Formats: sequence, structure tokens, C-alpha cells
Amino acid sequence: MNLWRKSTLALALCSAFLMGCSDDDDEWQNSIPETDKDPTTTHIDGYIFRPGLAPATEQNMRNLRVPAGFAVNKFAENLGMPRILAVTPEGYVYYSDRQAGTVTLLQDTNGDGMSDRKQVVANIKQAHGLAVRQGKLYIVAVKELYVTNIDMATGSLSTPQMLINDLPDGGQHPNRTMAFGPDGMLYLSVGSTCNSCPEPNPENATMLKVDLSSMSRQVFAKGLRNTIGFGWHPQTNVFWGMDHGIDWLGDDEQKEELNRIEQGKHYGWPYIFGEGKYNPGDRPEGDTTYAQYLAKTTLPTLTYQAHAAPMAIVFYTGSMFPAEYQNNAFVAMRGSWNRREPVGYKVVRLRFQDGQPTQFEDFLTGFLINSNSSHFGRLVGLAVNRDGSLLVSDDTNGVIYRVARQ
Repeated sequence: MNLWRKSTLALALCSAFLMGCSDDDDEWQNSIPETDKDPTTTHIDGYIFRPGLAPATEQNMRNLRVPAGFAVNKFAENLGMPRILAVTPEGYVYYSDRQAGTVTLLQDTNGDGMSDRKQVVANIKQAHGLAVRQGKLYIVAVKELYVTNIDMATGSLSTPQMLINDLPDGGQHPNRTMAFGPDGMLYLSVGSTCNSCPEPNPENATMLKVDLSSMSRQVFAKGLRNTIGFGWHPQTNVFWGMDHGIDWLGDDEQKEELNRIEQGKHYGWPYIFGEGKYNPGDRPEGDTTYAQYLAKTTLPTLTYQAHAAPMAIVFYTGSMFPAEYQNNAFVAMRGSWNRREPVGYKVVRLRFQDGQPTQFEDFLTGFLINSNSSHFGRLVGLAVNRDGSLLVSDDTNGVIYRVARQ
């Protein structure tokens, strides 16, 4: 980005937060008062940098890195824009393509680690989230939830039947995701309509709990900006989710959050973020102070590099990977656009010890090339295939990768 564009963006950010920028950063005084009786002053430098898109050639794939003993191959390619993945015990792999409005079936019929079957099995406008349960595939778009029956002999689907048609509007975050919890209830993530703002619809920026037997739903947890990736630890059944941080707070803010999601809890968005920090762009409404809002906020268990954009999360319970991977999680980091140097563009392992998350570490990297000026994959979906390999979708080059033991 050229200097003029950087300066213009920084000036715009200063104006957006009702402040003036000094040429001397040392003279700048940061102040976020508890009420609006005093001025808010914060200096934030903002950048836009989107690496160029390169093809997923065999040469570029040689840049990919995984731990010793693992290997990466293309499970399938030329797929359009694959997003969320779901796998049945029979080995049917489904992926959604939101832009095309399709759900497609893939299958590796000869066990060579590559799909040799591809079939569009559903057409639903803006189809995104997928969940498999008891011989059925559930599909969620922006406002609608559908269910289909899976033909166990072929993997084909019955005509989708609409279950819900009044989920909130999408706005900035229309990508609904869902999963069934240990209690048999369907949990459905509804992101915020904006980067940072009060939401008029109480179901936005929440995790919903849906009882499919009565078709009733409730807000399970709120203050979650966009928790696309979530799941339950296989041993403890504790509910964990990765929430996207607020943009335009600087290169290193807001960090992505790993939250222990519990019923009735509030996770701070849009006023509180990270380890209890105040968002200068939005003040709590009415007479509520930041401190009062903080007091009712549940803070994250762990954080990750800001703007990495966590997408799917999957707990590993397969038999292919070494025992140390059991009950750990993988997280797809889609990659940044709102910072000077790109981050993300990888899959990370989230280690657990005694049921508690301890640290993130790189697992699948190398999608950034040419000194980080280009990429050949922004990752979205994750799934553990029937053979225990890890499947990873990229919706920029239309590839699903497979990570397996050598």
C-alpha cells in the first residue's frame, strides 16, 4: 500500500473515533473514559493488505509444511468455492458453496486419498452451514434451516424441507454455522450485522440453541461477534468456540478469542474485548459504564493473533494420527486483510491437557508465498474423514486438501 493510502486510512480512522491525529505519536494521549462526559481519544493506525491470489499448482503446494510424518495432497479440486465440510460415517463428504447455492457430494470410492466422485445433491440459495445427524443432513442459509434425508446406499439427498425461515438478517456476517451438542440440541451461530455496533435484533451476535422436536429456540450465549467455528471437547463435553475480533483497532487488536461458551453468558462484544479492554468506537448505551459492562462479561480462555480470522474448528477423534492428537482441536485460520503484514492462512492445532486448552501451534502452513505478497489458499472448512485424515477446504482456488499420516 502506498504512503498516501496509508495516511488517508489513518486519518479516516482518527475521524471515525472523534479525534485529531498528532504528527508526534509521543504526544498522543489515549483516554477512554467511563462515561461520555469526557472526550474519548485514541490513536489507531489501520492498514489494508490483501495478498494476491496465486494458483494451487504442484509447485506452490511444495511450499506447504506439516509436522514430520504427515503429508498433504489434494483430495479434490475444481470445486468452485467450497466452504463448510461435513462427513458421514459411510465416507460421504459434503461441501457447501454459498456463492453457487449448492451442496455437493464427494467420495473416495477406491481408498486412494482422492475423491473420484462429485455430484451436486442440493440447490439452496446461500447454503453454508452443514451438520450430519442420524442419517440426515441439515443445511443452513442466512435465514433458513433445511433438513434432508441421506440415502445411505448412494449419499444422495432427498428434497430439502424447510424447518426455519426467520433467522436474523445477515448484514456483515451472513455465514451461519451449526452443530449438534452432546444434549442432542442444535446449536446455531448467528454473527453480528456490523463490525461494532448495538444490535437491534437480540438474536444477532449470539449462539442460538434450537430444539428440533418443538422447533423452539433460545439465545444460549451472546456478545459473540462471529463464532463460525465451535465444538465440544470429546471427553469433557465442554463447549468451545473461536470468535472473530473487531476490525480497525490496529494491527494487533482485537485478538481472536477462544471462549468457553456457557448458557446465559455474555462475551463482551461490542464494548469489551480481549482481556477486558474497552472498545473506543462504541460506548455502552444509556447510563451503563464500561466498568459495569465489563463486570458482566466473560473473558476469553485463550487469544490468538488479531485478524487471523478463525473459521471451522474440529476435535480430532480419528485413528490415523498419533495418540497425542486425540481430543485436541484443529482450527482453520482464513487469513488477514486488516493489518500491515498478513497472518493466518494456515491450520493450527489447539492443544488440550486434562480437558483444558493450553496453546496454539502451527499444523498446516505455507499458503503464503512470494515473501508473503501472495497466497494460494484462504481456508474455511475442516472435517475428519472416515479414514482419520483431516480435510481442509479453500474457497479461493476451489480445493479441498487432505492431511494424512505417511
